[in-house]
Amino acid sequence: MSPAPDAAQREAAHQLEVRKRLREVEESILARAPEHDLQPSLDRIRAVMEMLGDPQRTFPVVHVTGTNGKTSTSRIVEAVLREMGLKTGRFTSPHLHSMLERIAVGGRPIDAERFLAAWDDVAPFVEIVDARSSAEGGPRMTYFEVLVAVAYAAFADLPVDVAVVEVGMGGAWDATNVVDAPVSVVLPIDVDHRDFLGDTPEEIAQEKAGIIKADAITVSAVQPDRDAAEVLLERATEVGARIVFESNDFGVTAQDVALGGQQISLRGLAGDYPDLFLPLHGSHQASNAAVAVAAVEAFVGGGEQPLDIEVLRAGLATVDSPGRLEIVRRSPTVVVDAAHNPAGARALRDALGESFTFVKLVGVLAVMKDKDAAEMLEILEPAFDEVVVTRNSSPRSMRPAELGEIANDVFGEHRVTVVQDLPDALDRAAGLADEGGVGGGVLATGSVVTAAEVRLLLGTTDV
Repeated sequence: MSPAPDAAQREAAHQLEVRKRLREVEESILARAPEHDLQPSLDRIRAVMEMLGDPQRTFPVVHVTGTNGKTSTSRIVEAVLREMGLKTGRFTSPHLHSMLERIAVGGRPIDAERFLAAWDDVAPFVEIVDARSSAEGGPRMTYFEVLVAVAYAAFADLPVDVAVVEVGMGGAWDATNVVDAPVSVVLPIDVDHRDFLGDTPEEIAQEKAGIIKADAITVSAVQPDRDAAEVLLERATEVGARIVFESNDFGVTAQDVALGGQQISLRGLAGDYPDLFLPLHGSHQASNAAVAVAAVEAFVGGGEQPLDIEVLRAGLATVDSPGRLEIVRRSPTVVVDAAHNPAGARALRDALGESFTFVKLVGVLAVMKDKDAAEMLEILEPAFDEVVVTRNSSPRSMRPAELGEIANDVFGEHRVTVVQDLPDALDRAAGLADEGGVGGGVLATGSVVTAAEVRLLLGTTDV
């Protein structure tokens, strides 16, 4: 007779079954329309939420939109709220390595069993809505819509004290916008996703302003476009929300480069916060921190009560933002950044000049074919001594030959190397950086997928 399995064996078998089922569920979700193939409507997600009993209304939300900086700012807000003793949820996108990263609890990706439990709650109603939509000639729920439903169900089941929720795209018809957030955050608005959001910052602001709700507080970063700022102000006035702007109502008062990040001082809505260490690089991250602190002030005290500075310092010290000017290897130094549009490229270029002193910097560039690669390369050109252009694993990635032609026009052929595959491109860039002697570096950028795959190639998977 075979001996009964001991507890360790039973647990191992259980975890194997959990991993198997998680793969099956992930594959079923991934089979839906992807994030870049949008179906602008809140009807489907609203229907699922209503059948679930509107779980998204059981916890307050800090709702975050903007063109760039959403994930970093969301992580800063969540870290400070968590340090204050609140049980936090965080929903961000896209992910680097696993869709579980998108739904965080207490600062860590949701565990597989809790994710599956939330999926089990949501799945029957997703099927009902899919069938109803199909009968009416409409689409199934998208990949992103399903993940929003799972996130809100998971946060309600815990329950969390507060969720920090990043929009997927836009605002008004984004699937996350079935909440009435008491605090909304608008990061700088620039042109991206033209097919869905518009061709000017003003047009895009019309969509992003949709997360501003009645009797709420909206915290806005400095808006590079005055017309976009006017749209936000008009929306706040229309719905009866209070809106505050960086540089007018709060902001960064001091900033210095420090080992592993920067030392900043902030003027908040309700207090001054000197000598804070932020373990992120670049002026854009200092601005993100100022916006995040103002959002926390707005959430916990309506912007009228200062935060405990020691709690704030402790919260900021825990912040990280994987894939955002992140050092993933030394000798030579390899940095990854998820910049994927011109505004992100400008922030990256400026941050490189502020925070790094490479003797020679080689760029590894893989860009999606629906992005403005020419403008991105023109912005980044002063930062790189040479570039290696390649592609990542996404079917949306631009062909290396096509990207190489654009790079030749911007950099000159003598500064451009075309390599078909990302692993080989990374090796080639490291060799070129080493030719510059001690102090050379490699920066891989152009897409979230590019940053994620370089992280994985170099053995970095923590998020």
